[in-house]
Amino acid sequence: MIKLNFNRTKRKFGFTLLELLVVISIIGILIAMGTVAFSTAQKRGRDSKRRGDLKAVQAAFEQYNATNTGYAASCAAMATSDYIPSGTLPTDPQTGADYSCVSTTADYCACALLEDETGGNSSDAACGFGGATPSYFCITNLQ
Repeated sequence: MIKLNFNRTKRKFGFTLLELLVVISIIGILIAMGTVAFSTAQKRGRDSKRRGDLKAVQAAFEQYNATNTGYAASCAAMATSDYIPSGTLPTDPQTGADYSCVSTTADYCACALLEDETGGNSSDAACGFGGATPSYFCITNLQ
């Protein structure tokens, strides 16, 4: 009689190809989700900076108006005044370009294009408040 010896206690070391593929695909999905979330957070951060910059410009124009009984004749004149702490008008955090700004002694308007396109109050850079897709954030005179 031939005796077959099946060793059931023999251990295998390592992972199967299927197990490795499952782990790699899960890691890939997690990296993709993290990248999208990080990109969205960056956009929202830059948009928040744009809103803050324009609110600072608005405060500077209003202080100028309170002191001089009129707004600065141009945005360039406002940039050289003592009302903006840095001495220059702020620029877009992504492109470094100036925000669109128009000023007369009677009123002013400054706008920034938002990346996230939510939270805007204007559909164009000319302070046309409202509109179907308000992707600009604009400030204008309060007085």
